[in-house]
Amino acid sequence: MAVDLEAIRKRVQELSGQRKNSSVQLWKPTVGEYKVRGLPWKSTPDGMPFVERRFYYIGNNPGILAPSQFGKPDPINDLLRKLYSTGKPEDRLLAKKLQPKMRAYMPIVVRGQEDKGVLVWSFGKTVYQKLLGFFTDEDAGDILDPEAGFDLKVTITQAQGKQFMDTDVSFRPKSTKLSDDPETAKKWLEAVPNIDDMYRQKTPQEIEKILNDWLAGGGADDNSDGSSRGDKPQDELDQLVNEVKAEVKPAAKAEAPKAEAKRGGRGGGKKADADLDAEAPTGKATDLDAAFAELTKED
Repeated sequence: MAVDLEAIRKRVQELSGQRKNSSVQLWKPTVGEYKVRGLPWKSTPDGMPFVERRFYYIGNNPGILAPSQFGKPDPINDLLRKLYSTGKPEDRLLAKKLQPKMRAYMPIVVRGQEDKGVLVWSFGKTVYQKLLGFFTDEDAGDILDPEAGFDLKVTITQAQGKQFMDTDVSFRPKSTKLSDDPETAKKWLEAVPNIDDMYRQKTPQEIEKILNDWLAGGGADDNSDGSSRGDKPQDELDQLVNEVKAEVKPAAKAEAPKAEAKRGGRGGGKKADADLDAEAPTGKATDLDAAFAELTKED
């Protein structure tokens, strides 16, 4: 019997809780050149053409959806805020290891592989910025329009010795229909999945356990970026981590900093994921409103 490795990978993702719905198929391109057509989501917040999601990557765990982006209790974001508020370099170092990473998503049809139906393409910040730029380019505009949009040229390369592949994207010079067959176009548009069916949101209790296991396993001591916290067995960072671990209860009822209660911000005042790129004064508490102002900025 032939073994379907792709089916096995999908089932493993489902069992691990990483993926909720096997009917949502991610596009996994290899090195090469592709022509794809983006499709609009059925609904997106704020009228944006693409959907963003933020994930925590802790240890060997698969990406964990950050609950704070949905206005829900988030033990990791609570720890991030506390670490950032101290203004200490060693605390900021740990906070940067915990900072969520953004992925953006677009449903697509791959030309020449239309038999695979509607796939979902996940991409990072660089490709995301370039795609958004097409909408303001007078030669392009709404690249997702089913009647007058543009196919995209996607080029995947990988330099020798480099771990990750590079992606470049450009729009084809001539606008085209999604499909010359109206029924096919309608079928594809109706087949656009619900992005929220892709990944299961973990509970605060599950996230707290992953966080505590990571901290207890020495995750805070991983100096993979080349910096060192020293060799003292119990320094101030350890004390802060222990303090936060004691405060973050299973129901995630840890009290947020007072500055958060005043924050209106984007999304009706919901908690935002920490942005840790701004400089902080050493040894001083930092204005949290300013620290979390640029929600989409990443390293």
